[in-house]
Amino acid sequence: MVSRETSAEGAFRVRTAGDLAQNPEHYADDLTPLARAAEHTVLARQAPRISSDRPRATRVMVIANQKGGVGKTTSTVNLATGLAQLGQRVLVIDLDPQGNASTALAVEHRRGVPSTYDMLVDGKPLEEVTHSSPEHANLLVVPATIDLAGAEIELVSVVARENRLNKAIQAHPLVGTEADLGDDRIDYVLIDCPPSLGLLTLNALVAAQEMVIPIQAEYYALEGLGQLLETVEMVRQHLNQRLSVSTILITMYDARTKLSQGVAEEVREHFGDTVLRTAIPRSVRVSEAPSYGQTVMTYDPGSPGALSYLEAAREIATKGAPA
Repeated sequence: MVSRETSAEGAFRVRTAGDLAQNPEHYADDLTPLARAAEHTVLARQAPRISSDRPRATRVMVIANQKGGVGKTTSTVNLATGLAQLGQRVLVIDLDPQGNASTALAVEHRRGVPSTYDMLVDGKPLEEVTHSSPEHANLLVVPATIDLAGAEIELVSVVARENRLNKAIQAHPLVGTEADLGDDRIDYVLIDCPPSLGLLTLNALVAAQEMVIPIQAEYYALEGLGQLLETVEMVRQHLNQRLSVSTILITMYDARTKLSQGVAEEVREHFGDTVLRTAIPRSVRVSEAPSYGQTVMTYDPGSPGALSYLEAAREIATKGAPA
């Protein structure tokens, strides 16, 4: 993939996909869809790098919505891989007993593998249950095993049970500020939650500073949003004053339907800049990728779904943490 541009001297210079990947901000205004696909293909294949535009401190983000089927896990793994491809160091914590995030990131999660269960119930340090993902060298994963299904019952009698995950994250030797840890720090911790507001999700809400809400571009998704925001406000008042809804991501968007357009307009009208400019389209490739033990970011880097998640990850990184 090449294109031509005129230099200051008036001569033509060939611009390659490598140029786009190395200097995306330089070409951001004139990238065609084909050029963006070429850029992402190069990003997905090139050697790992660490970005200079890293947050000053680790950003802990929970991806949650009490409604199932809105793309929570899909968004978690693809945003995580997108951030890693953009040069960020990312840790994904799988809190869903189904372990779908672990599957998509190609991390083993059979019974007996060190997992979130061992960290929450047995108190193992987070770094001892962390695994590297083959999706990207900048990507770490704490998998979920089927044992996690019984964790809520086992934690009922534990003191400060809703604070277990927060303590584990804060005790991680690579979670902290640039001043304390330098370049070795983890930039993002993304927590994938089950589709319910039980003790596991509550642990995630208490541990996070930011909340990412994926909203399916359908009417029922709007009905559940009000309840979710009420829950967030209760957590803010009683358990975690730092928590803020920093990002809303519209998923399964179909530009051909008036319903998708109407839902997107209503969400943007109510939540303004909290809603990412990038919406995630319905995509067969996004659905296919986990069956190959991959995210769509590496399964088909040039697909509309992969390009949209990369742009969404770039928006999150560019926007920064709430003040």
